[in-house]
Amino acid sequence: MTRHNVIEPGKPLFETIKGSWNKHFNNENPISLELTCGRGEYTIGLARLFPDRNYIGIDVKGDRIWKGAGIALEEGLDNVAFLRIHLLELARFFEANEVDEIWITFPDPRPKDRDEKRRVTHTRYFDIYKSILRKNGWIRLKTDDTGLFEYTLEALKGRKDIIDLAYTSDLYHSDLRPECHEIRTKYEEKFSAEGHDIKYLKFRFA
Repeated sequence: MTRHNVIEPGKPLFETIKGSWNKHFNNENPISLELTCGRGEYTIGLARLFPDRNYIGIDVKGDRIWKGAGIALEEGLDNVAFLRIHLLELARFFEANEVDEIWITFPDPRPKDRDEKRRVTHTRYFDIYKSILRKNGWIRLKTDDTGLFEYTLEALKGRKDIIDLAYTSDLYHSDLRPECHEIRTKYEEKFSAEGHDIKYLKFRFA
């Protein structure tokens, strides 16, 4: 069965969707992205809570997003879509100012030094996010990985275009907790059960 809420190579929309996401959703509502979305727990969870916003889960693994897409269809969540691409390709699929908010949920930390440029919070990725995000749009990161969290903070503090940075290394005991709406991914459940503190940060580009 072809799922109309999954946009992937081979479908006509895959080549023409850039700048046309609101036409796809048939509304002019703000668009949020969940990067490295896996099964799309945040995409689905946020879409349930905020029907007046559109949510797009993005991952390169088709079998992962297939599950989230199925849940969205079963629940009639017309404000949900999934896009199967590598994150380095984002600017091919979104115009400048087309995105209102970005969530990065439990990405692969890629701890080896040789993989630094593959971390999705490397500054080259920030440049891509900035190119599609509207002015004053938020970027939010959740992770259990201390190394990635500290690396990301260092990368952000090394830039001159970051404003309103707020963060916590223990989300569940932080005033920032309500911003995450008590949505938990599969990995979050696993890591928190193992005793790992969940880290969270948010920022905007100047």
